[in-house]
Amino acid sequence: MQVAQIQQAIDALEQQYPAGTADKLATLLDELERWNRKVNLTAVRDRDEMITAHLLDSLVAAPLISGERILDVGTGPGFPGLPLAIVQPEREFTLLDSNNKKIMFVQHAALLLGLTNVTAVKARGEDYAPGHGFDTVIARALAALPKLVDIAGHHVGEDGVFVALKGRYPAAELEQLAAPWSHAVTELIVPGLEKGSRHAVLLRRQT
Repeated sequence: MQVAQIQQAIDALEQQYPAGTADKLATLLDELERWNRKVNLTAVRDRDEMITAHLLDSLVAAPLISGERILDVGTGPGFPGLPLAIVQPEREFTLLDSNNKKIMFVQHAALLLGLTNVTAVKARGEDYAPGHGFDTVIARALAALPKLVDIAGHHVGEDGVFVALKGRYPAAELEQLAAPWSHAVTELIVPGLEKGSRHAVLLRRQT
């Protein structure tokens, strides 16, 4: 399970975590590996790489989350939503993806880990109609920024924020963003990845 290795890795982010976080993250990776042998959920198969690319790359966004209702669009097999739900049990996370096998894994993992704050939904962002907005909408490497706001911008509630997790600074995408979206960009430092390789774009509606 490599709990000690995961604990050391997440400690490098200098965040506060609930008791048992490393154990739950280790169980999550154990299940991801087990399912991945039968169903192709992720191209990342090396355990050390999983810790960096799935766990740390998700948790680095934790300080950017605000409000009670959180939507993870295009979550795949639950990233960044599942690690964020583990470390932020006080928030309600909806994990959305159109791939049935990946959503089945998210449901299984949430049940196994006792994550009562996770709801898994099989739907496309464009078609999902929950009847309310979200305080934070988050997406990781899902689409270019203009496409991203077309897919899921309508899910951002009043005074909410859309956190778009990107690789290198997305200058060209930012130039293509149109009103009513304003943006701020912050560099994210992921231990194990080179400096400048991760950024978060925080999108808000201008009033």
